[in-house]
Amino acid sequence: MTADVPPGTTASRVTDRPGDASPFALGLLLRRAHWHAAAVMEEALRPLGIELRHFAVLIVLVDRGPTVQRDLVAATGSDKAGIMRVVDDLERRGLAVRKTVPGDRRVRAVEITPQGLELFDAAHVAAVPLAEGLAAGLRPGEAERLTDLLTRFAYPGGGEA
Repeated sequence: MTADVPPGTTASRVTDRPGDASPFALGLLLRRAHWHAAAVMEEALRPLGIELRHFAVLIVLVDRGPTVQRDLVAATGSDKAGIMRVVDDLERRGLAVRKTVPGDRRVRAVEITPQGLELFDAAHVAAVPLAEGLAAGLRPGEAERLTDLLTRFAYPGGGEA
């Protein structure tokens, strides 16, 4: 396979080292930042017996209320089989329940339980010191600025995904 590189030019070699000027640099840096942040948040969730994939679904349920599984797929970036496994896990733990949607008994909406809300709140308490640690290398005001920049990057139109 040959690439369409104009004669006499050399394509930038991709790395994920600081200072990389390739067109992939931003995406690679965001991926590395995600891995780091996800590992820290997993540490906060581990004592509660859930993983980040479970917490992602709980976030959607707290934000939107009862949500059909196909919408959970879209909201979490997961796939249908993955969401079914996560919802099964949450149901087994008593953190969420599936309920029939009025007017369509084939469709099930997932709803967070009071126990799920309790765990959701506990996760936030557990995450505070770890989140502070994530931002420890930043100067005053930089965490807020980074959050603002990432929000604008993730939601370019100012709306939700």
